[in-house]
Amino acid sequence: MDVSVELCSYPGLDDRIVIVRAGDEVDGVFVRTERFDVLIDTLGTPELCRMALDLLEEKAANRPLIVINSHMDWDHFWGNAAIAGRAPIIAHAAALDRLRDPSAQQILRDKASQGSRFRNVELVGPDITFSGSMALNGGDLTLQLIHTPGHTPDHIAVWIPELRICLAVDAVEYPIPEVWSKSAEDLRLIRSSLERIRDLDARLVIPAHGQTSSPSTVNANLVYFKALAARVDGLSESQLEDGHLSRSSGFRLEDFVTIPAGMPVDTVTFYRDCHETNLGATVQAHIEKRNHA
Repeated sequence: MDVSVELCSYPGLDDRIVIVRAGDEVDGVFVRTERFDVLIDTLGTPELCRMALDLLEEKAANRPLIVINSHMDWDHFWGNAAIAGRAPIIAHAAALDRLRDPSAQQILRDKASQGSRFRNVELVGPDITFSGSMALNGGDLTLQLIHTPGHTPDHIAVWIPELRICLAVDAVEYPIPEVWSKSAEDLRLIRSSLERIRDLDARLVIPAHGQTSSPSTVNANLVYFKALAARVDGLSESQLEDGHLSRSSGFRLEDFVTIPAGMPVDTVTFYRDCHETNLGATVQAHIEKRNHA
């Protein structure tokens, strides 16, 4: 699949912020401050990242560049090799655990076997890591890096208080986000992260997938998880053990959210898989709550 890069914006988005769109695959974000420029995520290959840097060259105007890896999912950081040695790369400390896990290399081998564009990818990790939160003071703009786990253990969102804009990456997603695993704890974490983003009362919330900037997406994601919990609360013991519950009437993805018109079939399949994981985590949370009652 050929993927091209373009620079985009949203209505009402400050011109110091540019959406770096790699087709339908992922959106990165470029932020220009008085003191330095920031690139949030390097896209899915070094080639795509280099395309983005070429497009951004005029906007960069020779200011220092800082790169943020929001999390170690392939479509967000596999472009790091294009940055290595040119700019510091910042990520949450938990990113190193994911990078060191053997599954990271296995995912790369699998993707390289499926598409030639991944065969030149080299996994390059962050230069600087932090725990909790971190702030980058750009003079006119502050970028607050907030640990928002649940989608992945290392996930961070970026809050720009001067503009009341949250770059939510994958913590918020349209039509639904995906929890890291089918564990009750990961479900608690993703719901907590969504609540934290909601409580920022952002003017714009910009995820990396879904091509939207509406803060209503945060509430819609929370409503989805609450609806899952409410539906699961009414299940019998045998239904809770049903491994194909996500295909049953009343528990399918389309029973909770509207699937966007024109969404490609493979994308719909992807979100059905996300929903299955979310439902599994909700079932596990219900079982643990019942057992501790």
